[in-house]
Amino acid sequence: MGFPANGGQALKFLIYGRTGWIGGFIGKLCEAQGIEFEYGSGRLENRASLESDIAQIKPSHVFNAAGVTGRPNVDWCESHKVETIRANVVGTLTLADVCREKGLILINYATGCIFEYDEKHPLGSGIGFKEEDTPNFIGSFYSKTKAMVEDLLKNYENVCTLRVRMPISSDLSNPRNFITKISRYEKVVDIPNSMTILDELLPISIEMAKRNLTGIYNFTNPGVVSHNEILEMYRDYIDPKFTWKNFTLEEQSKVIVAPRSNNELDTTKLKLEFPELLSIKESLIKYVFEPNKKSSGA
Repeated sequence: MGFPANGGQALKFLIYGRTGWIGGFIGKLCEAQGIEFEYGSGRLENRASLESDIAQIKPSHVFNAAGVTGRPNVDWCESHKVETIRANVVGTLTLADVCREKGLILINYATGCIFEYDEKHPLGSGIGFKEEDTPNFIGSFYSKTKAMVEDLLKNYENVCTLRVRMPISSDLSNPRNFITKISRYEKVVDIPNSMTILDELLPISIEMAKRNLTGIYNFTNPGVVSHNEILEMYRDYIDPKFTWKNFTLEEQSKVIVAPRSNNELDTTKLKLEFPELLSIKESLIKYVFEPNKKSSGA
């Protein structure tokens, strides 16, 4: 959308976040599509190391899937605030700035966990938060830093910000997978949310780079799905003996340090660009549960 990118150069992606879930996934997709790529070795907060990567690799586009979400979860960020700022704010801004200076589009995997249901966007209403809406959730330090950096990145016309939420993939052994996480919890809340099926959406992010798209995109599948609906699918497709217990947000708040974001994002903008995008429930069945289905005769 207006940024003069890569002047017809052959595709070559520079990817940050080699050891992360999304970064690793993007590399595999590039291999499958025959797209040349390399992982960056520089630290995001070290400007000279990023300049060195770009000079050496000469990419057509840069992808940022680095940053900290915390281990085992975002509560880590509450007690590691400087480290969180260094990776999620200083690092991301430095990379965006270097890319702009070099005339490169940056595809930045961000988060949609910067909103929560409110009076104008009530739970169950189908009214989602749009790209231009101001974040209203700063309950966790992680979300607070992400909202700050998103606001600053709006000034960089070379950045494509993708708001990912509660990512899910067909790899049910991955501990970062939202389905894997909630299937292992002792108790879960039951709230409809927008979510991102990586198997469907990460190839779309590569296509977005090819189209040189910039600006903010709600990067989730259309519609919402609740924890119980996912776990019912898990039981029906994967493990007929699976059981779970629910608890309330009030009960949840006693076992977590920071509150969690619950919201619906409006995907009109992404759907206009990619009309084939499946709704969250259709995508879950096609990309996650059908491929992992356990045959009843087994």
